[in-house]
Amino acid sequence: MRKLIASFALGLAALGLLGVAHAQEVAASAPEIASAVEAAVAPAAAVAPEAASAAEAAPTPTPTVNKGDTAWMMVSTILVILMVVPGLALFYGGLVRSKNMLSVLMQVLVVFSLISVLWAAYGYSLAFGGAGTIIGDLSKAFLSGITPASMADTFTPDAKIPELIFVAFQCTFAGITCALIVGAFAERIKFGAVLLFSALWFTFSYLPIAHMVWGAGGYLLSKGALDFAGGTVVHINSAVAGLVGAYMVGKRLGYGRESFTPHSLTLTMVGASLLWVGWFGFNAGSALEANGSAALAFINTLLATAAAVLAWCVGEALFKGKASMLGAASGAVAGLVVITPACGSVGAMGAIVMGLIAGFICLWGVSGLKKMLGADDALDVFGIHGVGGIAGALLTGVFAAPGLGGTGAEDFSIAHQLLVQAEGVVITIVWSGIVAAICYKIVDLVIGLRVPEEEEREGLDITSHGETAYHK
Repeated sequence: MRKLIASFALGLAALGLLGVAHAQEVAASAPEIASAVEAAVAPAAAVAPEAASAAEAAPTPTPTVNKGDTAWMMVSTILVILMVVPGLALFYGGLVRSKNMLSVLMQVLVVFSLISVLWAAYGYSLAFGGAGTIIGDLSKAFLSGITPASMADTFTPDAKIPELIFVAFQCTFAGITCALIVGAFAERIKFGAVLLFSALWFTFSYLPIAHMVWGAGGYLLSKGALDFAGGTVVHINSAVAGLVGAYMVGKRLGYGRESFTPHSLTLTMVGASLLWVGWFGFNAGSALEANGSAALAFINTLLATAAAVLAWCVGEALFKGKASMLGAASGAVAGLVVITPACGSVGAMGAIVMGLIAGFICLWGVSGLKKMLGADDALDVFGIHGVGGIAGALLTGVFAAPGLGGTGAEDFSIAHQLLVQAEGVVITIVWSGIVAAICYKIVDLVIGLRVPEEEEREGLDITSHGETAYHK
């Protein structure tokens, strides 16, 4: 046993001596290992600064088209076309007498088509080409230089959309603006006069206002005017031209003595509904991207319109004893108009308040104000689009304040913004009014504005287009 223990102890001692010897060898070779490691790391360390410099010198990635935004803009463009044909056409058509139904449908359809062609020829270039204060230039006339590879800016620096779809989207705005004017002088104007006036007014009123509000270097844009989707450009602009036309074309035969009852409130309801649906493309599409800004415009378009319908119905019930279908449909349009300039700048609760205000104020616009003005604005273009557009433009300056749920900057000043918005309203009213008066006068001198009395009595469907909407 003692010999076994002794042998075990001697083995441990031997192992210890071997470990010490190995440790001494490792220690002796440590400098050599450190040198090897340093030699291996040195090249990588030398390359690192060069890699960092190369990364800094690398060019910025080329902007590319965002496919999701592009798809949304295509859908939005289709929705705005839906607003015009058949939406606006049916809304207006149902409001006139049956003998003039087709004439209104034709005017809306053909005016939209005419403006679409003029937009491609020179309209887009003058509205969005160049960087003038009042008007653009002709650098993109006939869509010169615009290819499928051309890109248009959005509100996000690295998100682009094809310029061709931006051209198409803005084309629909120009087309519906000119088509809106038709309602003011419906049932008594020559078809050729409508087309000639539309071409002239589009050139000398719509394009400058659009550039001043939305174009690079535009006067109102540089002043900080807020018009997300066309309160001044579309609604005030067209409403003033319509009111001037109502005066210059004159009142319909029997106005004030005969009943001018809408021939189909069913079609008017269908048209108003299509307008509401299409308006989501009109407003939310103006964000140019499928993002939170578009979502804000979307919910505001829904809520403001609903609030205006309710307000108009309450107003009619209080002052007339009954809420009407025509009133509800008109209230929907009033809500859509008032939220248009504000849809991307105000909060949801602000949109509801604006809709409520629009319902009441536009009801006054088509009743009390219309009597005060004394014009035969046949389909209440000014009472709804003018009054609603002015209210919307001004209220944008209030409800865009961050303290009221808007998207304005922290230093947002309601007083300052109201002054800027008011300037935009005044410029649009004066510009459109003067240009419209001149254009109507030119048309009257060239081909005449109004159809003969016997044709007006028979109805424009037969006398202007040789067909009727309904066969008895």
